[in-house]
Amino acid sequence: MSNAVENIYTGDSKVLRFFEELSRIPRGSSNEKAISDFVADFARARGCTVIQDDRFNLIIRKPASAGYEAAPTVIFQGHLDMVCEKNKSTVHDFTKDPIRFRIDGDMIYAEGTTLGADNGIAVAAAMAIIDSPDMAHPELELLLTTEEETSMGGAFHLDASSLKGRMMINFDSDREGTLFVSSAGGVNAYHIVQAAWQEKDGSPYTIIVQGLMGGHSGDDIIHERGNANKVLGRVLDDLRRHTAFGLAGVSGGMKVNAIPREAEAAVYLSDEGKTIAEARIAELNRILKDEYQASDKGVAVVLQAGFEASGGPSAAAAGRVLTEAAKMSVIRLLALIPSGVLGMDKAIANLVRTSSNLGVVTTSEKEIVFQSLARSSLRSQAEDVLRIMETLAETAGCAFRNDAYFPGWPYRAESKLRPVFQEVYARKFGKPLEIKAIHAGLECGILIEKLPDLDAISFGPDLFDIHTPEEHLSISSVERTWSYLQDVLRELKG
Repeated sequence: MSNAVENIYTGDSKVLRFFEELSRIPRGSSNEKAISDFVADFARARGCTVIQDDRFNLIIRKPASAGYEAAPTVIFQGHLDMVCEKNKSTVHDFTKDPIRFRIDGDMIYAEGTTLGADNGIAVAAAMAIIDSPDMAHPELELLLTTEEETSMGGAFHLDASSLKGRMMINFDSDREGTLFVSSAGGVNAYHIVQAAWQEKDGSPYTIIVQGLMGGHSGDDIIHERGNANKVLGRVLDDLRRHTAFGLAGVSGGMKVNAIPREAEAAVYLSDEGKTIAEARIAELNRILKDEYQASDKGVAVVLQAGFEASGGPSAAAAGRVLTEAAKMSVIRLLALIPSGVLGMDKAIANLVRTSSNLGVVTTSEKEIVFQSLARSSLRSQAEDVLRIMETLAETAGCAFRNDAYFPGWPYRAESKLRPVFQEVYARKFGKPLEIKAIHAGLECGILIEKLPDLDAISFGPDLFDIHTPEEHLSISSVERTWSYLQDVLRELKG
């Protein structure tokens, strides 16, 4: 597919014009070199100093405008990468194809894929700042990191010693009119079942879980949306209680920080087993429709002949199934790995304190891997979740490991930056700015560990259904937020 894509957005917003331009450049996590080089060249061509490290993080320094030379340096921060999710019916290669826009009223969508406004809108805003020679502002350090959506590896490996700023504006939030001042930490966890195979018996079928809403595993976890991997586990556990079947593999989800919308299992059933499976799935569909009528009304479980619908575990095509012991380990893990809201904050209303998301399940010739993301504003509670997962692994007879914990962002009582945002917002919009904590992970916590005296806030325009192919962005909110940002920078003179 060519990168020569016709412009869809024809409005006046400089930020959105740049957003559409950079959306032609693939920028999935760990594939950020091209977008990093593009932005670096863009900044150098406009007289900015650029530092690009070996992880393709960027520090772009724009000098203070006239009259602001004595003002403290301000960091503007976002990340270069995006979550790459698509509908199964969408033909799209995230390593080379551009994101194609679709405008519906005030909203910008992509064509069957994630839009990448998380966090491409911050990159576009940084480009707009660079491209605005008459904007009033202190010296700015535009910090754009990589791998935020997977490991936060860019921020972890950043050499922050060259950063002069000690006030930071993070532009990675999704609710206009809300200023975020704290976020959760988190850790990736893996259960690994060693695959053992035996000869198959019966005919091939695919059990498909579909029609779920999905969403961000931090922001959207509070909505108790259905997790396709967990629903699949429920189906398989119910089925094994009523009939024998062979399990050739399971798969579900694409990104650990997205609530999975679809999952499937490749199975072998006898004629009698197929009849029983159809009856059990019909009953489960009735139950699921009732349970998820508020959050996922499109939920459905389908039994389909053959493996054509399946991206297909490799072993399924080979005509083999897992041994009974391996099958039971898979079913037990799907059923018992913690997923969803695990605890609410006692001090802040409607704030999730601790959660976990069983985001990705894959089957290969050698192993079945279950990847989860546990989050908590309290590190001790995240470690409690890991202990539960490790105990479960011992019970299921599988391996377990976890990645390094990324730190949360603690609330800072004393802030010079926060009151400026509040005062400018009240004056500009005639109402108070909402101050909140967020359950999603932000890079602020990592950067504050590197710069302990860093004074940070996070805000952004209205963005919906992030980490899903239904992701969409409000045009008018981008315009208001861009105007607001310029007003704030104008105020930061002393």
